[in-house]
Amino acid sequence: MTLNLYKKSVIALVICSFLLILSCKDNKKVATNDEPIAHEIAEEPFFKLSLAQWSLHKTFNDEGVSPFKFAEMAKAHGFEGLEYVSQIYENQIEALGIDTVIDSLMVMSQLHNMSNVLIMVDGEGDLADPSEKVRNQAVENHKKWIDAAQKLGCHSIRVNTFGTNDPELWLPSVVDGLKKLSEYAATKNINVLCENHGWLSSDAAKLVEAINQVNMENCGTLPDFGNWCLKRKEGAKWGECEEVYSDKYEGIKMMLPAAKAVSAKSYDFDEEGNETTLDYPRILKLVKDAGYTGFIGVEYEGKRLSEKEGILATKALLLKAASGLQ
Repeated sequence: MTLNLYKKSVIALVICSFLLILSCKDNKKVATNDEPIAHEIAEEPFFKLSLAQWSLHKTFNDEGVSPFKFAEMAKAHGFEGLEYVSQIYENQIEALGIDTVIDSLMVMSQLHNMSNVLIMVDGEGDLADPSEKVRNQAVENHKKWIDAAQKLGCHSIRVNTFGTNDPELWLPSVVDGLKKLSEYAATKNINVLCENHGWLSSDAAKLVEAINQVNMENCGTLPDFGNWCLKRKEGAKWGECEEVYSDKYEGIKMMLPAAKAVSAKSYDFDEEGNETTLDYPRILKLVKDAGYTGFIGVEYEGKRLSEKEGILATKALLLKAASGLQ
């Protein structure tokens, strides 16, 4: 064993031991917090609940809470699945290496009896870039996350497909990038999922056309309740939106046949606990009618409520809306 590898192994052991101690101290409190939730829900919903790590990105990125506590925090909020965000671990990967980070996440998920669902991958290049050289490099960059997902026991990774806003250039480019990555992912039994995440990926008809052209079982969709911005100011990926997809409900319906994960986006809530911009009962009926019974990931992105309040409000709305369908 090299010295660097030895150091990384020791650091990982220390991290896991420290978090184990913290978790044991909090076990009684966590169980108490979960009890009222269990009594409130009379029937099980048709889906399972996972927590998208982006819901806690301020907690991890701004407040300095260790992202290795994600499993513990998700468990305390009443979830059973974990949806990781690759960019949240950038500092840890730089310091420890990706293998040590993934090993540590596996330990923590097992400790808290949580299911690892998927990894949302950002910052690894553009799979839809018109340049084949750029696309090929993006494919190579994503392969380590395919390996990480397999190691964690996730079923998928979520990728980005920005590239260009020119439909004639975008379609052949994204099909090529997705097919190359999906071919590698198939050897690891991992799915490659496309989310409506901005630009042409938020044009559901065009995204579904791309998935159909890839025509591989492990290349599918991750319908997000929100994220329907087609164009932003000055061509930016994020920021002020200038053009929104015409019918988000029809868009979700189109994406659902190829869905292997679903994201319950939320921004704000009224006094009755309903999302102010999204009709959750209508969306959940679409999800149920499509025969989807997997994980639905809670992804709170609002500003008014705290992250914890937004997460719990979204979870409560999902369960209420599901109950109304049964």
